[in-house]
Amino acid sequence: MKVLFLSNNEISNSLIHWLRNIAKEEVIFYDKPINIKFLEQVKPDFIISYSYRFIIKKEVIDYMKDNIINLHISLLPWNRGAYPNVWSFLEDTPKGVTIHIVDEGIDTGPILVQKEVYMDESVETLKSSYEKLHEEIQKLFKRYWPDIKNGKLEPKSQKNLKGSVHYKKDFERIKHLLNDKGWDISIIELKKRYKKLMEGEKCI
Repeated sequence: MKVLFLSNNEISNSLIHWLRNIAKEEVIFYDKPINIKFLEQVKPDFIISYSYRFIIKKEVIDYMKDNIINLHISLLPWNRGAYPNVWSFLEDTPKGVTIHIVDEGIDTGPILVQKEVYMDESVETLKSSYEKLHEEIQKLFKRYWPDIKNGKLEPKSQKNLKGSVHYKKDFERIKHLLNDKGWDISIIELKKRYKKLMEGEKCI
């Protein structure tokens, strides 16, 4: 199978290696926006989006006829969009990973498979929890890839499900909380700082 693999994150390298060398798929890596002209040249059988920063347009979705999946490090429908790991802690929502079909919305497509991931907030940092989620979603993908590519999984609609969505601008508002420690900040410390910020905004 010819797979077009879309990513802008080097964390995807190990999964690309697995697809090529273990799953024996023909993989074309791409890190730029795609369009119909590009697809007509490449002619992929399947598209995998994983930590890909560009919006996949409707014309591309229609062209691929549901053969586009996204690997998202949240337990959908919770924390669609940007920085899902951060918001799962700040808003105390379920943590996990999801593989879903891509539609026109932001992480709103039918769910193929997902897994809840336990996080011990007393020991985790933003960095360690982020790495843990990526490890889990890659394991999940490897386990279910044969069923995914052969259409053996029953998609579960996200319509009428309550959840949450966040945008890059939401993180911009609170990213200063990480200033001195960056992604190595502990989850406990981050939540303390966020609570203080929220309490301060309420007083204004």
